[in-house]
Amino acid sequence: MNTTTEVVLPGIVAPSGLKVQVRDLPAPSEGQVVLRMDATGVSFAEQQMRLGKYFDQPPFPFVPGYDVVGTVVAVGTGVDPALKLHRFAAVTKVGGWASHLIVEAADLVPVPDGVEPAAAETVVVNGVTAWQMLHRTAKVRTGGTIVVLGANGGVGSTLVQLARHAGIKVIGTASARHHDAVRELGATPVDYRDPHMYDRIHELAPDGVDAVFDHVGGEGLHKSWRLLRRGGALVNYGTAATKDEPGNAMLPVLNCSDACSCGTCCPMASARASTTSGPASVSVPPRSAHGFGTTSRRCSVSSAPVCSRRRSPHAFRCPKPLPRWRWPSRAPCWARS
Repeated sequence: MNTTTEVVLPGIVAPSGLKVQVRDLPAPSEGQVVLRMDATGVSFAEQQMRLGKYFDQPPFPFVPGYDVVGTVVAVGTGVDPALKLHRFAAVTKVGGWASHLIVEAADLVPVPDGVEPAAAETVVVNGVTAWQMLHRTAKVRTGGTIVVLGANGGVGSTLVQLARHAGIKVIGTASARHHDAVRELGATPVDYRDPHMYDRIHELAPDGVDAVFDHVGGEGLHKSWRLLRRGGALVNYGTAATKDEPGNAMLPVLNCSDACSCGTCCPMASARASTTSGPASVSVPPRSAHGFGTTSRRCSVSSAPVCSRRRSPHAFRCPKPLPRWRWPSRAPCWARS
């Protein structure tokens, strides 16, 4: 196969503005394979790329497609020929919306026999994101309780299933028409259109929850923070609240991080950005029934990678005292006095 058919994003356009092109496909280089696409996805990431608002997206024009499931039809030098005609999944960030694409062999993950391509595709980026956030970022233990905003969505529904499999109780928000589906996944549904949604969650978990997974961002982050028990983690992995607003792709990310790390958690702390490695921490006054006190405790901001080329979620946690800020190497670099 020496040609490929691709869906191209030419610029900031409506969905009808996407272009289809056919171009020559070069032979795979050393360590590469040609993957015949069997399934790919359309997600929030591509929708934001179409608006020019996804962090670290390439310049227009480009071929979207964050993940792909396909069959190897050609291999380059140094790649086992036995991979040919076998099905694999890969995270590409861009390029997946193509009939054939070149992928590094090291990035391939075998798809088990009997699993349909479309079924496998739904848990590539969604599954990796959910697993990393639950087990590596928030580190919720068996017997804990979490809140998943958008529990019927791609990442949200995967989070619910992974949490239930780990023996974790889940409160999931969704519109009323999706409540039966959320219950079938094992979560307790709460209507996100209910103006008293956060009060309802407080009633279900009066002592607070171990983690809140928030893909919405915006002003709601303050309310998500107040759902946590002491030592709980707020994991923000999206900015859906501003998805239709024009502007710089980095601004919603900075606003979410700033709101939690400097406003919600520690309004009296002074932030200083750096590029040191390790989890970020800051000395903050603890919350009390009457606001903020004077004894410091730790607020960490974790940016464990979801995958090698995907923007990381941020987790905000307050367990124990620590005297200074330490920002991770992948954290947005800004300063606040």
